[in-house]
Amino acid sequence: MTTETPTRITVGGTEGTAPYDVLVGRQLLGELPGLIGESAKRVAVLHPEALAETGDALRQDLADQGYEAIAIQLPNAEESKTAEVAAYCWKALGQSGFTRSDVVVGVGGGATTDVAGFVAATWLRGVRWIAVPTTVLGMVDAAVGGKTGINTAEGKNLVGAFHPPAGVLCDLAALDSLGVHDYVGGLAEVIKAGFIRDPAILELVESDPEAARTPAGPHTAELIERSIRVKAAVVTSDLKESGQREILNYGHTLAHAIEKNERYNWRHGAAVSVGMVFAAELGRIAGRLDDATADRHRRILESVGLPVTYRGDQWPKLVETMKVDKKSRGDLLRFIVLDGLGKPVVLEGPDPAMLLAAHAEIAA
Repeated sequence: MTTETPTRITVGGTEGTAPYDVLVGRQLLGELPGLIGESAKRVAVLHPEALAETGDALRQDLADQGYEAIAIQLPNAEESKTAEVAAYCWKALGQSGFTRSDVVVGVGGGATTDVAGFVAATWLRGVRWIAVPTTVLGMVDAAVGGKTGINTAEGKNLVGAFHPPAGVLCDLAALDSLGVHDYVGGLAEVIKAGFIRDPAILELVESDPEAARTPAGPHTAELIERSIRVKAAVVTSDLKESGQREILNYGHTLAHAIEKNERYNWRHGAAVSVGMVFAAELGRIAGRLDDATADRHRRILESVGLPVTYRGDQWPKLVETMKVDKKSRGDLLRFIVLDGLGKPVVLEGPDPAMLLAAHAEIAA
């Protein structure tokens, strides 16, 4: 049996970091030993409880290849992104004698790769790690770019580090078993990439929204590759979010507030969907975004089954949460809005009346 050659998308190589490749294709786990390298003796496979079978199979495969491999099971989804879980992982690494030449592998969705990267960044002040994302969200967003982190009671991703992986393996076969809600949730980040940089993504989704909702659709690989290329280009030019990288937060200021308000029971993609509609309305009210592009947000997100409204009575709580968002500067709220399709800009300290008017457009 022959396997297709995977697509390689190179990220990084700036700000003192080594470049790394994101591989997109099928049956990619054979690439893992080459990324781990011969200098590593031990490998820790971090996986969520939902992927216990996958994590243990990967651990066994690495053990068969001569590595001292351990599997560390994490709670599912956002429940894993806590200081307590990170400490549990540090203890496991310490007990297994993990050294600076050893490697962490994170297998799972975006929350898992966030934690795996953070544990790798903080153990011995930084060991190598490899991301094996198994969701759309993980592939196009969380695993690419070197942002790692955990949540606190005060907000999402407030504790973290910039620690790029040694490589990312996006095995599209993992998406075949993904539930429809998780798959569609990931499409929010794909659509975001279309609005901020690559409108061809929007055209592919609009050509057949129903097909876009499933990994069996004809454009799945292209949508994921295009989204990764958008993120790769942005983070290569600005690893530590000192400038251009902030555009990747389109829709995220409100989204993170919604997630915290829902105690992380909302999917990230669902919150980002609402956040993008809010940002589009804010751009329109600020006189920056044309009506057609603003309306296009709601239409395309609804077409794939993503939410575009949120409980109207929660606005005071959302505003307070946004004030401690890591994108804020002092007391100034900052939002990414569009000056037009593919033209993201920062809107700093918008008038509260404008925010209220934009909120009225998403209030359910």
